[in-house]
Amino acid sequence: MMTTPDPTDRGAGAGQRLSIVVPVFNEAAGLAALHQRLIALAQDLARDHRLACEVIYVDDGSSDDTLAITRALPATALGIQVVSLSRNFGKEAALLAGLDHAGPGAVMFMDGDGQHSPQLAATLVRHWIADGYDVVYTAKAHRNHESWLRRVAVHGFYALINWGARQKIPEDAGDFRLLSPRAAAALRRLPERNRFFKGLASWIGFRQFRVDYEPEPRAHGATRFRLSQLLGLSIEGLTSFSVAPLRLASLLGVAVAVVALLFGLSILWETWIDGKSVPGYPSLAVGLMTLGGVQLIVIGIVGEYVGKILSELKQRPSYFVAEHSVRPAEQPADEKTPADALHD
Repeated sequence: MMTTPDPTDRGAGAGQRLSIVVPVFNEAAGLAALHQRLIALAQDLARDHRLACEVIYVDDGSSDDTLAITRALPATALGIQVVSLSRNFGKEAALLAGLDHAGPGAVMFMDGDGQHSPQLAATLVRHWIADGYDVVYTAKAHRNHESWLRRVAVHGFYALINWGARQKIPEDAGDFRLLSPRAAAALRRLPERNRFFKGLASWIGFRQFRVDYEPEPRAHGATRFRLSQLLGLSIEGLTSFSVAPLRLASLLGVAVAVVALLFGLSILWETWIDGKSVPGYPSLAVGLMTLGGVQLIVIGIVGEYVGKILSELKQRPSYFVAEHSVRPAEQPADEKTPADALHD
């Protein structure tokens, strides 16, 4: 029995849609300039691929004029959705909110600080439409401008999270990526609330393609991610997407047990063979501190996973929407039909 293929399974045809999700948090200074670049991108995609575009600005509890500016942005050449969350829920929740509000079609995720180039976004679209890839993701071409400590930490993070994983997360992959309609639909079906988008976008499979790029300089200000936040995000990704820390804790326990056994055998050897009396207090104190430290580390790791389980069992929403507005794309005056003019 023959089946009719789903037209969203491969590539894109005329009449397809693209939703561009842009999480923003206190990005008032550069938002207007970014929007103008997105308008130019939408015009190019409409001309080259007959692709209808919308942008979804997800305001993640900004304390400046970001929300007011997004309300006033012109809907020229692309539709605009403004999703204002009730408070700052974090970037992962903002990405999920954008995905939930995206219309049918492909979905692209971009940062609101101007470092993700709209020109590169056109390249991602071309790989989807012309080459039939379902997930087109970007990755930093190099980290030469970063400190050696940060490079080692990043490499160690990906080595740990990919340890024993069936589906590897590409090293240096970012949130700047495009999902085909069926890839976006697959990502929506995942039920967990503690989401790690980089990992989930790789886990769903389909045809994936990597595009190396060099992030553009920030349009304004400096990054707001502090070391503590990066560490927290790393722990969130590890415990949400990998059991590697539990395996590492098990290996650590085995190593300590082996060391304790060898230490015990050395004591027996010195007592029975050499006739030496091993002082009890120092060896006892060192042993207790070592075992206590290992136990606390293991309890902390297990506690992280228990906390994730508790969060999933509570089934609290990942975010709440305080305000949502939708504006359809405005057709330029020189492209309006006579019928459109009668309604003006």
